[in-house]
Amino acid sequence: MTARPFREARIDLGAIAHNVRELKRQMGDTLVMVVVKSRGYGHGAVPVARAAVESGADWLGVVEITEALELRAAGITTPVLAWLHDPGAAFDEAVAGNIDIGVSYLEQLDRVAAASGTANVQLKVDTGLGRNGAADSEWPEFFDRAVTHERAGRIRVRGLWSHLANAGELQDLEQVAAFRRAIELAKSTGLKPEILHMAATAGALRVPQSRFDLVRIGLGVYGLSPFDDATSADLGLRPALELSAAIASVKRMPAGSGVSYGYDYRTAAETSLALVPLGYGDGVPRHASNRGPVSINGRSYRVAGRVAMDQFVVDVGDDDVKIGDRAVLIGDPAAGMPSAEDWAAASGTINYEIVTRLGGRIERTYIA
Repeated sequence: MTARPFREARIDLGAIAHNVRELKRQMGDTLVMVVVKSRGYGHGAVPVARAAVESGADWLGVVEITEALELRAAGITTPVLAWLHDPGAAFDEAVAGNIDIGVSYLEQLDRVAAASGTANVQLKVDTGLGRNGAADSEWPEFFDRAVTHERAGRIRVRGLWSHLANAGELQDLEQVAAFRRAIELAKSTGLKPEILHMAATAGALRVPQSRFDLVRIGLGVYGLSPFDDATSADLGLRPALELSAAIASVKRMPAGSGVSYGYDYRTAAETSLALVPLGYGDGVPRHASNRGPVSINGRSYRVAGRVAMDQFVVDVGDDDVKIGDRAVLIGDPAAGMPSAEDWAAASGTINYEIVTRLGGRIERTYIA
């Protein structure tokens, strides 16, 4: 039997495939873009993208053009949208790679139009999130300029899109109405976008009015829930990531022993301390000190003391824990493992951050 890596993020591509198929089923005829930005939310962009495409993903989404080019270099030909760009970026490679370019303001539109060849463009409008995208006061000039470039053969406006703020039902529906106004204005200007989209995972599942032609599914593909009131299991999804490490040392310590920096934790009785070789240098949140959940040999524990850069300690009492046993930090709660949500709660953040922050020392392995 092959030994498992010292630090391992094991990715279940079968879970990815299941989640894509389930979300496509729930979306009906709406196209599904699987978002693989930020190294596939920490899961690995290329393996996730392949599994997603094989399971029916219609599009792939990334933030940067370099991420899209990585997919193309891996032989993935599925349509890809990249939407956040260096102000000085050149767009020739994106055009040559048949990558759709998200455009958010006039100067950027002109730069894309200046690239070699005809660029596939998706115009982004801000309908209330306040981030990327043209403000409503800019829409008339933005759309007029796009028509000019399109008629000159410099660009092809393939899509028009926006993003929900997930600020509540009323605010979401106000954004949907704003997007509809943008669509009407774009069409009256002479644009004929083929694809309209604004919903990410949360909107796709709970704001059906925001689905339009396509939904962008990120977190849900990885089997995680964007909601506080619904688990991944409630949504019919399976977490795809298991984060674990081999116990590096175990030693007996007397009652009253201080553990880790600052002695924020002291042993209540004679006990065994197990050392887990993962720390904030690997993306384990320091804010989860004394709180982060860990499963060892099927039993649940908490981090004892402060999380350090490379390691943390678990007080396992008199339990039979040995060097080389696996400490599981994140897994499928349906199997009794701690979840990304548990770690988010322990560190005062969200499950998105927990999985995307996992560092390079952690070896990714993939199972079907």
